[in-house]
Amino acid sequence: MLVEGIKSRPVYGGIAIDPCARRHIFALEGEGALALLDQKPALTETMLSRSEVLYVAAGSKGLDHDLALAALKTDRFWQGPTIETLLFRLRGSLSAATMSTRLYISGREGFIGQCMQVATDMGMDFSSIPTEHRGSLARRVQCVHCKGITDDVRTSPFKCSHCGLDLLVRDHYSRRLGAFQGVNIDAEEPGTAPQAEELFA
Repeated sequence: MLVEGIKSRPVYGGIAIDPCARRHIFALEGEGALALLDQKPALTETMLSRSEVLYVAAGSKGLDHDLALAALKTDRFWQGPTIETLLFRLRGSLSAATMSTRLYISGREGFIGQCMQVATDMGMDFSSIPTEHRGSLARRVQCVHCKGITDDVRTSPFKCSHCGLDLLVRDHYSRRLGAFQGVNIDAEEPGTAPQAEELFA
């Protein structure tokens, strides 16, 4: 779903668990664990026995939700050290998935985008994947000039971590890259970039 007036700014509708699915895969990052944990009263034993939870604590503000997730007693619970290892594990889980498997993603925007990339690469339709934004609003931004990607961008403009240009963070979101676009803000008059302002806390 897209926000009106902005070409491709994503909206996250929230995780509503499909009771008819044969298998559930939850990709959760940091505070995204709460998207599942908040539904605990409605989770049945049968549903949990057909569920796989992939979790990484990145971005959880010092709170690790691994014990609460493990206590759900899902069929499989796996906690990874980094987002990259979770994405590798997600690719493996999806490659072994059968029909009627549902994927749910919750966490920060950059995490959701990266998981969506994996899922769409595996042939899933992005509009069929329930997502819920939890945690920081910091953005994953691609510099349109050097193509480098910087995670956890909180200000605009900001210095590209790859080429050093001062970038304006646009609301244009690339689903293919799982990142917002950053463009050189002082291209015509180098050194005139305005003061950085925290916009994505």
